[in-house]
Amino acid sequence: MSKPESEPVAPKAVAVIDIGANSVRMVIAQVLADGQTEVLERTQRPVRLGHDTFVTGRLSQQAMNATIAILRDCKKLLDTYAVEIVRAVATSAVREADNGDAFVDRVAMAVGLDLEVLDPTEESHLTVSAVREAVHGAVDLGAGRALIADVGGGSMLLTSLDGGANTASQSYALGSVRLQEHLATVHEPLERGVELLRHQIANAVDVIKRSMPLSEVGAFLAVGEDARFAAQRIGEAVPSAELVHMVDAAAFDRLVEQCAQRSAERLARDYSLAFPSAERLVPALLIYHDLLHATPADRMVVCSVSMRDGLLLDVARRVTGEEDAELAESIVQSARTIGETYRVDPAHAEHVTRLALRLFDELHREHGLTPRHRLLLRVAGALHEVGKFVSSRAHHKHSCYLIANSEVFGLRRGEMALVAQIARYHRRSEPKTSHADYMTLPREERIAVNKLASILRVADALDRGHAQQVQDFQIERRGTELIIYVSGVADLTLERRALAEKGDMFEDTYGMRVRLEETAPASEARRASPME
Repeated sequence: MSKPESEPVAPKAVAVIDIGANSVRMVIAQVLADGQTEVLERTQRPVRLGHDTFVTGRLSQQAMNATIAILRDCKKLLDTYAVEIVRAVATSAVREADNGDAFVDRVAMAVGLDLEVLDPTEESHLTVSAVREAVHGAVDLGAGRALIADVGGGSMLLTSLDGGANTASQSYALGSVRLQEHLATVHEPLERGVELLRHQIANAVDVIKRSMPLSEVGAFLAVGEDARFAAQRIGEAVPSAELVHMVDAAAFDRLVEQCAQRSAERLARDYSLAFPSAERLVPALLIYHDLLHATPADRMVVCSVSMRDGLLLDVARRVTGEEDAELAESIVQSARTIGETYRVDPAHAEHVTRLALRLFDELHREHGLTPRHRLLLRVAGALHEVGKFVSSRAHHKHSCYLIANSEVFGLRRGEMALVAQIARYHRRSEPKTSHADYMTLPREERIAVNKLASILRVADALDRGHAQQVQDFQIERRGTELIIYVSGVADLTLERRALAEKGDMFEDTYGMRVRLEETAPASEARRASPME
């Protein structure tokens, strides 16, 4: 389907900041008119933010003060480069801390940064986005099952792909820093500390085997600083992908054993590592080692990217208005899987979605929304009737609740809240000031909900009998009317009745009353593109 062309954008300076368990990292880049990014500067500063979280459940004042001092320095760099868009995120150390919200507020007040605490699903989405970009042409992610492992300081993210589509994303409390804090290995003799780590990791991998199909994995992909360490020493570069190395399993076994016999001080000296990196190297390598050997894979594919690269891609796409087509399809497939769980009528859901997208594209000059909003409409179309699993009575309300409490791979929590509200208003009442969940949304998001829900209501009315009668249509704007000319349907009685019930919200939002006609006039209205 043809889509409205995006206006070319001038180069724009952007930045992403990642506040992890053991460091603050920032990338400043320029987004070019073609959507490519040119990195201007990378910075990394160590800070033991996760140390107390993983032991006491709270961020220490000392660690928070140190992090804010680092962020103030980051802010100076942002001003120097005249950065226009900043996306700052925090992961497990802040996410799991009882005082994490207070820290987010302090960052806003002290530095002026809007800090977003990522949930594991969003972390996984961003990592997968970066990996897809890096391995393009070097590893066929569409062939069989693949597993992406990202071992961080506080947690490990595992993402399972089947035929290129995401099938599962899980976060495990198996980060390198967390393991050392919980087991207190720094206070143990070297051999005893390694033994404790091996035992704990083996138990965790046994648990993972029961929830993820490790025995069916054909491609094992590793992401993270410690995986890059292995790639630099024993990896074989892939000519077609400069950010990808192949690490033979047997060679990796030998490297892990060599590192496990060295103290952090010796690792730092022998491999020219910063001491914080040397401290967490062995736990991370042991995790990758056990995971690799839990799969049939005979090598580890190391991608020299990180979640930050996914963040940068995400920011660049938002600047240019582009979407990652592969990830968009993964998002929609994830939504369909949820729909199957709640036994939606797939033919109706797919047909309503096609009709809604057709209307969205035809009405682009009226609504002025983005490709991302179009994707949210697709997800809402797939899920708008999940509430019938609970009860047919007031199922739109049940749909809202189920969607708001579900996870769709690739969508942020706030985006899921929008999808929930779009589905909430696909029938019955329009939004009211007494609807608390709707009213808590920012005005801009409420307007987007109104525009998208109005379209979904019309599309749902066009399939009133769940018989997919309306296969093709043309539209004409005539004064304050939007006339939909339907071909091949002799009787539109049901659809007209449904529009009479649902059309008020569209009229209130767009200022046009929708009218159905069976046959186009002789002058034939402008034909829309063929339906998807």
